[in-house]
Amino acid sequence: MAELGSARRLPRFGFLLMLLLLPGSSARRDLSGTNDTWRTAAGPAQEEPHHRTNASETHKKAFPVLDFNYEHVRIPFEISLWILLALFMKLGFHIIPRVSHVVPESCLLIFVGLLVGGIIKAMHDKAPILDTKLFFLYLLPPIILDAGYFLPIRLFTENLGTILVFAVVGTLWNAFFIGGMMFAICQIEVAHLGGVSLLSCLLFGSIVSAVDPVAVLAVFEEIHINELLYILVFGESLLNDAVTVVLYHLFEEFSHTGSVTLGDAFLGILSFLVVSLGGILVGVVYGIVGAFTSRFTSHSRVIEPLFVFLYSYMAYLSAEVFHLSGIMSLIACGVVMRPYVEANISHKSYTTIKYFLKMWSSVSETLIFIFLGVSTVEGPHNWNWLFVVFTLVLCLVSRVLGVVGLTFIINKFRIVKLTKKDQFIVAYGGLRGAIAFSLGFLLPDDETKHMFLTAIITVIFFTVFVQGMTIRPLVELLAVKRKKESRRSINEEIHTQFLDHLLTGIEDICGHYGHHHWKDKLTRFNENYVKKWLISGERSAEP
Repeated sequence: MAELGSARRLPRFGFLLMLLLLPGSSARRDLSGTNDTWRTAAGPAQEEPHHRTNASETHKKAFPVLDFNYEHVRIPFEISLWILLALFMKLGFHIIPRVSHVVPESCLLIFVGLLVGGIIKAMHDKAPILDTKLFFLYLLPPIILDAGYFLPIRLFTENLGTILVFAVVGTLWNAFFIGGMMFAICQIEVAHLGGVSLLSCLLFGSIVSAVDPVAVLAVFEEIHINELLYILVFGESLLNDAVTVVLYHLFEEFSHTGSVTLGDAFLGILSFLVVSLGGILVGVVYGIVGAFTSRFTSHSRVIEPLFVFLYSYMAYLSAEVFHLSGIMSLIACGVVMRPYVEANISHKSYTTIKYFLKMWSSVSETLIFIFLGVSTVEGPHNWNWLFVVFTLVLCLVSRVLGVVGLTFIINKFRIVKLTKKDQFIVAYGGLRGAIAFSLGFLLPDDETKHMFLTAIITVIFFTVFVQGMTIRPLVELLAVKRKKESRRSINEEIHTQFLDHLLTGIEDICGHYGHHHWKDKLTRFNENYVKKWLISGERSAEP
Protein backbone atom coordinates (compact mmCIF):
# COMPACT_ATOMS: atom_id res chain seq x y z
CA MET A 1 0.00 0.00 0.00
CA ALA A 2 2.91 2.27 0.76
CA GLU A 3 4.44 1.56 -2.61
CA LEU A 4 1.09 2.22 -4.31
CA GLY A 5 0.64 5.55 -2.49
CA SER A 6 4.11 6.75 -3.46
CA ALA A 7 3.45 5.67 -7.06
CA ARG A 8 0.28 7.79 -7.06
CA ARG A 9 2.08 10.82 -5.59
CA LEU A 10 4.88 10.76 -8.21
CA PRO A 11 2.66 11.72 -11.21
CA ARG A 12 1.11 14.55 -9.18
CA PHE A 13 4.52 15.94 -8.24
CA GLY A 14 5.72 15.62 -11.83
CA PHE A 15 2.60 17.38 -13.11
CA LEU A 16 3.08 20.32 -10.75
CA LEU A 17 6.74 20.56 -11.69
CA MET A 18 5.81 20.69 -15.38
CA LEU A 19 3.33 23.48 -14.73
CA LEU A 20 5.97 25.54 -12.95
CA LEU A 21 8.56 25.02 -15.68
CA LEU A 22 6.28 25.81 -18.60
CA PRO A 23 6.96 29.44 -19.74
CA GLY A 24 3.37 30.16 -20.67
CA SER A 25 1.60 28.38 -17.88
CA SER A 26 -0.98 30.28 -15.90
CA ALA A 27 0.20 28.69 -12.68
CA ARG A 28 3.63 30.22 -13.07
CA ARG A 29 2.09 33.58 -13.84
CA ASP A 30 -0.04 33.35 -10.72
CA LEU A 31 2.90 32.39 -8.55
CA SER A 32 5.04 35.07 -10.12
CA GLY A 33 2.38 37.65 -9.44
CA THR A 34 2.18 36.48 -5.87
CA ASN A 35 5.98 36.76 -5.50
CA ASP A 36 5.97 40.22 -7.07
CA THR A 37 3.29 41.33 -4.65
CA TRP A 38 5.28 39.93 -1.70
CA ARG A 39 8.49 41.61 -2.88
CA THR A 40 6.68 44.92 -3.28
CA ALA A 41 5.23 44.69 0.20
CA ALA A 42 8.51 43.60 1.77
CA GLY A 43 10.59 46.24 0.02
CA PRO A 44 13.46 46.19 -2.43
CA ALA A 45 15.82 44.56 0.05
CA GLN A 46 13.96 41.21 -0.25
CA GLU A 47 15.11 39.78 -3.59
CA GLU A 48 15.35 36.30 -4.88
CA PRO A 49 18.62 34.50 -4.32
CA HIS A 50 19.62 34.22 -7.97
CA HIS A 51 18.94 37.97 -8.46
CA ARG A 52 21.25 38.84 -5.51
CA THR A 53 23.92 36.57 -6.89
CA ASN A 54 23.83 38.20 -10.32
CA ALA A 55 23.89 41.71 -8.81
CA SER A 56 26.84 40.88 -6.58
CA GLU A 57 28.74 39.43 -9.51
CA THR A 58 27.99 42.51 -11.60
CA HIS A 59 28.97 45.17 -8.92
CA LYS A 60 31.59 43.27 -6.97
CA LYS A 61 34.69 45.35 -6.14
CA ALA A 62 38.20 44.25 -5.34
CA PHE A 63 39.20 44.18 -1.68
CA PRO A 64 40.91 47.51 -0.83
CA VAL A 65 44.55 46.82 -0.07
CA LEU A 66 45.26 50.52 0.72
CA ASP A 67 42.76 53.20 1.68
CA PHE A 68 43.08 56.94 2.47
CA ASN A 69 40.95 58.73 5.11
CA TYR A 70 42.82 61.78 6.40
CA GLU A 71 39.77 63.37 8.04
CA HIS A 72 39.58 60.45 10.47
CA VAL A 73 42.95 61.41 12.04
CA ARG A 74 43.27 65.06 11.00
CA ILE A 75 43.09 66.74 14.43
CA PRO A 76 45.51 64.48 16.38
CA PHE A 77 47.79 64.26 13.33
CA GLU A 78 48.06 68.04 13.02
CA ILE A 79 48.59 68.44 16.78
CA SER A 80 51.42 65.90 16.59
CA LEU A 81 52.93 67.76 13.64
CA TRP A 82 52.86 71.07 15.55
CA ILE A 83 54.53 69.50 18.59
CA LEU A 84 57.10 67.80 16.35
CA LEU A 85 57.85 71.12 14.65
CA ALA A 86 58.31 72.75 18.05
CA LEU A 87 60.69 70.03 19.20
CA PHE A 88 62.76 70.25 16.01
CA MET A 89 63.04 74.02 16.40
CA LYS A 90 64.13 73.64 20.01
CA LEU A 91 66.66 70.96 19.05
CA GLY A 92 68.10 73.03 16.22
CA PHE A 93 68.33 76.09 18.45
CA HIS A 94 70.55 74.35 20.99
CA ILE A 95 72.67 72.53 18.40
CA ILE A 96 74.00 75.87 17.12
CA PRO A 97 75.50 77.58 20.20
CA ARG A 98 76.36 80.78 18.36
CA VAL A 99 72.69 81.40 17.58
CA SER A 100 71.54 80.61 21.12
CA HIS A 101 74.12 83.01 22.56
CA VAL A 102 72.87 85.96 20.49
CA VAL A 103 69.17 85.31 19.86
CA PRO A 104 66.80 84.21 22.65
CA GLU A 105 64.87 81.03 21.99
CA SER A 106 61.55 82.88 22.16
CA CYS A 107 62.61 85.19 19.31
CA LEU A 108 63.54 82.28 17.07
CA LEU A 109 60.26 80.48 17.79
CA ILE A 110 58.19 83.58 16.96
CA PHE A 111 60.17 83.92 13.71
CA VAL A 112 59.40 80.29 12.87
CA GLY A 113 55.72 81.01 13.58
CA LEU A 114 55.83 84.00 11.23
CA LEU A 115 57.41 81.82 8.54
CA VAL A 116 54.85 79.03 8.96
CA GLY A 117 51.98 81.53 9.01
CA GLY A 118 53.28 83.16 5.82
CA ILE A 119 53.47 79.80 4.04
CA ILE A 120 49.92 78.89 5.10
CA LYS A 121 48.61 82.29 3.99
CA ALA A 122 50.43 81.97 0.65
CA MET A 123 48.58 78.68 0.10
CA HIS A 124 45.29 80.60 0.62
CA ASP A 125 44.46 78.53 3.67
CA LYS A 126 43.34 79.68 7.12
CA ALA A 127 46.14 79.49 9.67
CA PRO A 128 45.44 78.34 13.26
CA ILE A 129 45.49 81.22 15.72
CA LEU A 130 46.36 81.35 19.42
CA ASP A 131 42.85 80.75 20.67
CA THR A 132 42.12 82.10 24.15
CA LYS A 133 40.61 78.82 25.36
CA LEU A 134 43.54 76.82 24.01
CA PHE A 135 46.03 79.15 25.69
CA PHE A 136 44.45 79.52 29.13
CA LEU A 137 43.17 75.95 29.57
CA TYR A 138 45.87 73.82 27.92
CA LEU A 139 49.13 75.69 27.20
CA LEU A 140 49.53 78.00 30.21
CA PRO A 141 48.89 75.57 33.15
CA PRO A 142 51.96 73.33 32.55
CA ILE A 143 54.27 76.36 32.58
CA ILE A 144 52.78 77.79 35.78
CA LEU A 145 52.75 74.37 37.49
CA ASP A 146 56.41 73.82 36.69
CA ALA A 147 57.29 77.26 38.03
CA GLY A 148 55.10 76.94 41.13
CA TYR A 149 56.07 73.37 42.04
CA PHE A 150 59.80 74.15 41.95
CA LEU A 151 59.49 77.71 43.28
CA PRO A 152 62.33 78.63 45.69
CA ILE A 153 60.13 79.08 48.76
CA ARG A 154 62.70 80.70 51.07
CA LEU A 155 63.73 83.34 48.55
CA PHE A 156 60.12 83.97 47.56
CA THR A 157 58.85 84.47 51.13
CA GLU A 158 61.80 86.68 52.12
CA ASN A 159 61.01 89.05 49.22
CA LEU A 160 57.23 88.64 49.26
CA GLY A 161 56.61 92.25 50.35
CA THR A 162 58.67 93.67 47.49
CA ILE A 163 57.05 91.29 45.01
CA LEU A 164 53.54 92.26 46.13
CA VAL A 165 54.31 95.97 45.82
CA PHE A 166 55.58 95.52 42.26
CA ALA A 167 52.73 93.13 41.34
CA VAL A 168 49.80 95.07 42.82
CA VAL A 169 50.77 98.74 43.05
CA GLY A 170 53.04 98.58 39.99
CA THR A 171 50.40 96.95 37.79
CA LEU A 172 47.74 99.43 38.92
CA TRP A 173 50.08 102.31 38.16
CA ASN A 174 50.89 100.95 34.69
CA ALA A 175 47.24 100.29 33.84
CA PHE A 176 45.93 103.72 34.86
CA PHE A 177 48.93 105.65 33.53
CA ILE A 178 48.88 103.93 30.12
CA GLY A 179 45.07 104.03 29.89
CA GLY A 180 44.80 107.69 30.88
CA MET A 181 47.60 108.85 28.59
CA MET A 182 46.25 106.82 25.66
CA PHE A 183 42.85 108.45 26.12
CA ALA A 184 44.57 111.83 25.92
CA ILE A 185 46.33 110.72 22.71
CA CYS A 186 43.01 109.59 21.24
CA GLN A 187 41.60 113.12 21.70
CA ILE A 188 44.16 114.52 19.22
CA GLU A 189 42.42 115.23 15.93
CA VAL A 190 45.32 113.90 13.88
CA ALA A 191 44.83 110.44 15.41
CA HIS A 192 41.20 110.19 14.23
CA LEU A 193 40.36 108.15 17.35
CA GLY A 194 37.74 110.35 18.96
CA GLY A 195 35.33 107.43 19.25
CA VAL A 196 37.56 105.53 21.69
CA SER A 197 36.21 106.08 25.21
CA LEU A 198 38.14 106.47 28.47
CA LEU A 199 36.94 103.09 29.77
CA SER A 200 38.10 101.40 26.55
CA CYS A 201 41.53 102.98 26.98
CA LEU A 202 41.68 101.86 30.62
CA LEU A 203 40.69 98.36 29.52
CA PHE A 204 43.52 98.44 26.98
CA GLY A 205 45.91 99.68 29.68
CA SER A 206 44.97 96.81 32.00
CA ILE A 207 45.68 94.30 29.21
CA VAL A 208 49.05 95.65 28.13
CA SER A 209 50.40 96.57 31.58
CA ALA A 210 50.97 93.14 33.13
CA VAL A 211 54.37 91.43 32.95
CA ASP A 212 54.10 88.02 31.26
CA PRO A 213 55.48 84.97 33.16
CA VAL A 214 56.05 82.92 29.99
CA ALA A 215 58.18 85.61 28.36
CA VAL A 216 60.11 86.30 31.60
CA LEU A 217 60.86 82.60 32.08
CA ALA A 218 62.00 82.19 28.48
CA VAL A 219 64.51 85.08 28.70
CA PHE A 220 65.67 85.08 32.32
CA GLU A 221 66.47 81.36 32.44
CA GLU A 222 68.78 81.77 29.44
CA ILE A 223 70.84 84.65 30.86
CA HIS A 224 71.13 83.00 34.33
CA ILE A 225 70.43 86.19 36.27
CA ASN A 226 70.98 86.12 40.04
CA GLU A 227 68.29 84.66 42.29
CA LEU A 228 67.11 87.99 43.75
CA LEU A 229 66.37 89.69 40.43
CA TYR A 230 64.88 86.51 39.01
CA ILE A 231 62.43 86.04 41.87
CA LEU A 232 61.47 89.74 41.87
CA VAL A 233 60.54 89.86 38.18
CA PHE A 234 59.16 86.35 37.91
CA GLY A 235 57.27 86.64 41.21
CA GLU A 236 55.72 89.89 39.99
CA SER A 237 54.65 88.23 36.73
CA LEU A 238 52.96 85.43 38.69
CA LEU A 239 51.15 87.53 41.30
CA ASN A 240 49.96 90.32 39.01
CA ASP A 241 47.53 87.85 37.45
CA ALA A 242 44.86 88.66 40.05
CA VAL A 243 45.19 92.42 39.40
CA THR A 244 45.03 91.91 35.64
CA VAL A 245 41.97 89.65 35.83
CA VAL A 246 40.06 92.04 38.11
CA LEU A 247 40.93 95.16 36.11
CA TYR A 248 40.05 93.44 32.84
CA HIS A 249 36.61 92.28 34.00
CA LEU A 250 36.00 95.57 35.82
CA PHE A 251 36.71 97.84 32.85
CA GLU A 252 34.99 95.47 30.44
CA GLU A 253 31.82 95.65 32.54
CA PHE A 254 32.09 99.43 32.96
CA SER A 255 32.61 99.94 29.21
CA HIS A 256 29.22 98.29 28.60
CA THR A 257 27.38 100.27 31.27
CA GLY A 258 29.18 103.52 30.48
CA SER A 259 29.34 104.86 34.05
CA VAL A 260 31.39 104.23 37.20
CA THR A 261 30.26 105.01 40.75
CA LEU A 262 32.07 104.99 44.08
CA GLY A 263 30.29 101.75 44.94
CA ASP A 264 31.66 100.16 41.77
CA ALA A 265 35.18 101.11 42.80
CA PHE A 266 34.64 99.56 46.23
CA LEU A 267 33.30 96.38 44.62
CA GLY A 268 36.38 96.32 42.41
CA ILE A 269 38.67 96.33 45.45
CA LEU A 270 36.55 93.62 47.05
CA SER A 271 36.68 91.61 43.82
CA PHE A 272 40.48 91.79 43.82
CA LEU A 273 40.61 90.33 47.33
CA VAL A 274 38.14 87.59 46.42
CA VAL A 275 39.95 86.69 43.19
CA SER A 276 43.41 86.54 44.75
CA LEU A 277 42.62 85.05 48.18
CA GLY A 278 39.96 82.75 46.71
CA GLY A 279 42.44 81.40 44.17
CA ILE A 280 45.02 80.79 46.90
CA LEU A 281 42.41 79.03 49.08
CA VAL A 282 41.37 76.70 46.24
CA GLY A 283 45.01 75.82 45.59
CA VAL A 284 45.71 75.15 49.28
CA VAL A 285 42.69 72.82 49.55
CA TYR A 286 43.72 70.79 46.52
CA GLY A 287 47.33 70.74 47.70
CA ILE A 288 46.33 69.31 51.10
CA VAL A 289 44.06 66.72 49.47
CA GLY A 290 46.84 65.73 47.07
CA ALA A 291 49.36 65.41 49.88
CA PHE A 292 46.94 63.31 51.95
CA THR A 293 46.26 61.04 48.97
CA SER A 294 49.99 60.40 48.49
CA ARG A 295 50.06 58.74 51.94
CA PHE A 296 48.32 55.66 50.51
CA THR A 297 50.20 55.15 47.23
CA SER A 298 53.03 52.96 48.57
CA HIS A 299 51.49 49.84 46.95
CA SER A 300 50.88 51.51 43.59
CA ARG A 301 53.86 53.71 42.79
CA VAL A 302 53.08 54.00 39.11
CA ILE A 303 50.09 56.33 39.67
CA GLU A 304 51.87 58.74 42.04
CA PRO A 305 52.85 61.31 39.39
CA LEU A 306 49.30 61.33 38.01
CA PHE A 307 47.89 62.48 41.35
CA VAL A 308 50.26 65.47 41.34
CA PHE A 309 49.33 66.48 37.78
CA LEU A 310 45.58 65.94 38.15
CA TYR A 311 45.13 67.65 41.52
CA SER A 312 47.12 70.64 40.29
CA TYR A 313 45.15 70.90 37.06
CA MET A 314 41.85 70.49 38.92
CA ALA A 315 42.89 73.35 41.22
CA TYR A 316 43.45 75.56 38.18
CA LEU A 317 40.15 74.59 36.54
CA SER A 318 38.17 74.94 39.78
CA ALA A 319 39.50 78.47 40.22
CA GLU A 320 38.64 79.35 36.62
CA VAL A 321 35.07 78.10 37.14
CA PHE A 322 34.46 80.92 39.65
CA HIS A 323 36.62 83.47 37.76
CA LEU A 324 39.28 83.31 40.47
CA SER A 325 42.99 83.53 39.78
CA GLY A 326 43.89 80.18 38.26
CA ILE A 327 47.59 81.06 38.24
CA MET A 328 47.67 81.79 41.97
CA SER A 329 45.64 78.65 42.65
CA LEU A 330 48.13 76.53 40.71
CA ILE A 331 51.11 78.10 42.49
CA ALA A 332 49.52 77.60 45.92
CA CYS A 333 48.69 73.98 45.11
CA GLY A 334 52.25 73.22 44.01
CA VAL A 335 53.86 75.00 46.96
CA VAL A 336 51.64 73.27 49.55
CA MET A 337 51.76 69.85 47.96
CA ARG A 338 55.46 69.48 47.20
CA PRO A 339 57.12 68.93 50.64
CA TYR A 340 54.58 66.30 51.74
CA VAL A 341 54.30 64.52 48.40
CA GLU A 342 58.07 64.20 48.06
CA ALA A 343 58.21 62.64 51.53
CA ASN A 344 55.65 59.99 50.52
CA ILE A 345 56.45 59.06 46.94
CA SER A 346 59.35 57.00 45.62
CA HIS A 347 62.50 58.43 44.09
CA LYS A 348 61.45 57.20 40.63
CA SER A 349 58.12 58.99 40.93
CA TYR A 350 59.90 62.19 41.97
CA THR A 351 62.17 61.94 38.92
CA THR A 352 59.14 61.32 36.69
CA ILE A 353 57.33 64.37 38.08
CA LYS A 354 60.38 66.57 37.69
CA TYR A 355 61.26 65.69 34.10
CA PHE A 356 57.69 65.38 32.86
CA LEU A 357 56.87 68.86 34.17
CA LYS A 358 60.00 70.27 32.54
CA MET A 359 59.18 68.56 29.25
CA TRP A 360 55.51 69.54 29.37
CA SER A 361 56.22 73.20 30.17
CA SER A 362 58.96 73.39 27.53
CA VAL A 363 56.64 72.07 24.79
CA SER A 364 53.84 74.44 25.87
CA GLU A 365 56.19 77.41 25.90
CA THR A 366 57.47 76.52 22.43
CA LEU A 367 53.96 76.14 21.01
CA ILE A 368 52.86 79.46 22.53
CA PHE A 369 55.59 81.44 20.78
CA ILE A 370 55.07 79.61 17.46
CA PHE A 371 51.31 80.19 17.60
CA LEU A 372 51.98 83.84 18.47
CA GLY A 373 53.93 84.23 15.23
CA VAL A 374 51.29 82.41 13.19
CA SER A 375 48.48 84.50 14.72
CA THR A 376 50.37 87.69 13.84
CA VAL A 377 50.36 86.77 10.15
CA GLU A 378 46.71 85.72 10.19
CA GLY A 379 45.50 89.05 11.60
CA PRO A 380 43.24 90.96 11.31
CA HIS A 381 45.13 94.22 11.94
CA ASN A 382 44.23 97.88 12.08
CA TRP A 383 47.44 99.88 11.98
CA ASN A 384 47.39 103.38 13.48
CA TRP A 385 50.88 104.84 13.70
CA LEU A 386 50.11 107.32 16.44
CA PHE A 387 48.33 104.79 18.65
CA VAL A 388 50.96 102.04 18.22
CA VAL A 389 54.00 104.29 18.73
CA PHE A 390 52.61 106.00 21.82
CA THR A 391 51.55 102.64 23.29
CA LEU A 392 55.12 101.39 22.97
CA VAL A 393 56.63 104.58 24.43
CA LEU A 394 54.17 104.76 27.32
CA CYS A 395 54.76 101.10 28.22
CA LEU A 396 58.49 101.79 28.57
CA VAL A 397 58.04 105.09 30.42
CA SER A 398 55.44 103.75 32.87
CA ARG A 399 57.60 100.71 33.63
CA VAL A 400 60.67 102.83 34.40
CA LEU A 401 58.77 105.39 36.48
CA GLY A 402 56.92 102.66 38.38
CA VAL A 403 60.05 100.65 39.25
CA VAL A 404 62.11 103.70 40.25
CA GLY A 405 59.32 105.27 42.32
CA LEU A 406 58.34 102.05 44.09
CA THR A 407 61.96 101.04 44.76
CA PHE A 408 62.54 104.41 46.44
CA ILE A 409 59.80 103.48 48.93
CA ILE A 410 60.71 99.77 49.19
CA ASN A 411 64.38 100.44 50.01
CA LYS A 412 63.34 102.26 53.19
CA PHE A 413 62.11 98.91 54.56
CA ARG A 414 64.60 96.47 53.03
CA ILE A 415 67.79 95.31 54.72
CA VAL A 416 69.41 94.48 51.37
CA LYS A 417 68.77 97.53 49.20
CA LEU A 418 68.02 97.34 45.49
CA THR A 419 70.83 99.08 43.61
CA LYS A 420 70.53 101.18 40.45
CA LYS A 421 71.66 98.16 38.42
CA ASP A 422 68.99 96.00 40.02
CA GLN A 423 66.33 98.60 39.29
CA PHE A 424 67.42 98.79 35.65
CA ILE A 425 67.21 95.01 35.18
CA VAL A 426 63.81 94.83 36.91
CA ALA A 427 62.48 97.63 34.70
CA TYR A 428 64.10 96.29 31.52
CA GLY A 429 62.91 92.74 32.24
CA GLY A 430 59.22 93.65 32.28
CA LEU A 431 58.41 91.67 29.15
CA ARG A 432 54.94 91.27 27.66
CA GLY A 433 53.70 88.07 26.04
CA ALA A 434 50.86 85.79 25.08
CA ILE A 435 48.65 86.60 28.10
CA ALA A 436 48.14 90.15 26.83
CA PHE A 437 47.41 88.87 23.32
CA SER A 438 44.88 86.29 24.59
CA LEU A 439 43.07 88.87 26.74
CA GLY A 440 42.92 91.26 23.80
CA PHE A 441 41.50 88.48 21.66
CA LEU A 442 38.49 88.25 24.03
CA LEU A 443 37.33 91.79 23.19
CA PRO A 444 34.26 92.35 21.00
CA ASP A 445 35.09 91.95 17.32
CA ASP A 446 35.32 95.46 15.83
CA GLU A 447 37.91 97.88 14.45
CA THR A 448 38.91 99.03 17.95
CA LYS A 449 39.75 95.45 18.91
CA HIS A 450 41.87 95.07 15.77
CA MET A 451 43.75 98.27 16.60
CA PHE A 452 44.29 97.14 20.20
CA LEU A 453 45.58 93.74 19.02
CA THR A 454 47.98 95.38 16.56
CA ALA A 455 49.39 97.60 19.32
CA ILE A 456 49.64 94.64 21.73
CA ILE A 457 51.52 92.54 19.16
CA THR A 458 53.90 95.43 18.52
CA VAL A 459 54.64 95.76 22.24
CA ILE A 460 55.16 92.00 22.55
CA PHE A 461 57.53 91.90 19.59
CA PHE A 462 59.50 94.88 20.87
CA THR A 463 59.89 93.50 24.40
CA VAL A 464 60.72 89.97 23.26
CA PHE A 465 63.00 90.83 20.33
CA VAL A 466 64.64 94.12 21.30
CA GLN A 467 64.71 93.83 25.10
CA GLY A 468 65.12 90.06 25.06
CA MET A 469 68.09 90.18 22.67
CA THR A 470 69.84 93.10 24.38
CA ILE A 471 69.37 92.14 28.04
CA ARG A 472 72.24 89.61 27.98
CA PRO A 473 74.83 92.13 26.68
CA LEU A 474 73.54 94.72 29.15
CA VAL A 475 73.86 92.28 32.06
CA GLU A 476 77.44 91.56 31.01
CA LEU A 477 78.19 95.26 30.46
CA LEU A 478 76.84 96.28 33.87
CA ALA A 479 78.54 93.28 35.54
CA VAL A 480 75.29 92.20 37.19
CA LYS A 481 75.73 89.26 39.54
CA ARG A 482 74.87 85.91 37.93
CA LYS A 483 73.22 82.82 39.36
CA LYS A 484 75.39 80.28 41.17
CA GLU A 485 75.11 76.91 39.46
CA SER A 486 76.62 74.89 42.34
CA ARG A 487 74.49 73.68 45.24
CA ARG A 488 75.07 75.00 48.74
CA SER A 489 77.41 73.00 50.93
CA ILE A 490 76.43 71.35 54.21
CA ASN A 491 78.37 74.06 56.06
CA GLU A 492 76.25 76.77 54.41
CA GLU A 493 73.04 74.90 55.23
CA ILE A 494 74.03 74.55 58.91
CA HIS A 495 74.97 78.22 59.18
CA THR A 496 71.70 79.27 57.51
CA GLN A 497 69.61 77.25 59.97
CA PHE A 498 71.72 78.52 62.90
CA LEU A 499 71.13 82.13 61.87
CA ASP A 500 67.39 81.48 61.52
CA HIS A 501 67.19 80.16 65.10
CA LEU A 502 69.43 82.97 66.37
CA LEU A 503 67.32 85.69 64.76
CA THR A 504 64.13 84.05 66.05
CA GLY A 505 65.55 84.07 69.57
CA ILE A 506 66.59 87.73 69.29
CA GLU A 507 63.08 88.69 68.10
CA ASP A 508 61.51 86.79 71.02
CA ILE A 509 63.82 88.47 73.53
CA CYS A 510 63.06 91.90 72.10
CA GLY A 511 59.34 91.17 72.00
CA HIS A 512 59.25 91.88 68.25
CA TYR A 513 57.01 89.57 66.25
CA GLY A 514 58.82 89.75 62.95
CA HIS A 515 59.36 87.51 59.94
CA HIS A 516 61.53 84.95 61.74
CA HIS A 517 59.15 84.67 64.70
CA TRP A 518 56.14 83.75 62.55
CA LYS A 519 58.24 81.47 60.39
CA ASP A 520 59.32 79.55 63.51
CA LYS A 521 55.69 79.29 64.72
CA LEU A 522 54.60 77.95 61.34
CA THR A 523 57.45 75.43 61.29
CA ARG A 524 56.56 74.13 64.76
CA PHE A 525 52.88 73.81 63.85
CA ASN A 526 53.82 71.94 60.70
CA GLU A 527 56.07 69.48 62.54
CA ASN A 528 53.69 68.87 65.46
CA TYR A 529 50.39 68.53 63.60
CA VAL A 530 50.39 68.76 59.81
CA LYS A 531 53.15 66.21 59.10
CA LYS A 532 51.42 63.55 61.18
CA TRP A 533 48.37 63.74 58.94
CA LEU A 534 49.98 64.23 55.54
CA ILE A 535 53.14 62.11 55.72
CA SER A 536 52.94 58.36 56.15
CA GLY A 537 55.03 56.12 58.40
CA GLU A 538 58.15 57.14 60.28
CA ARG A 539 58.96 59.99 57.90
CA SER A 540 56.37 62.16 59.65
CA ALA A 541 58.68 62.37 62.69
CA GLU A 542 61.71 63.49 60.65
CA PRO A 543 62.67 67.19 60.94
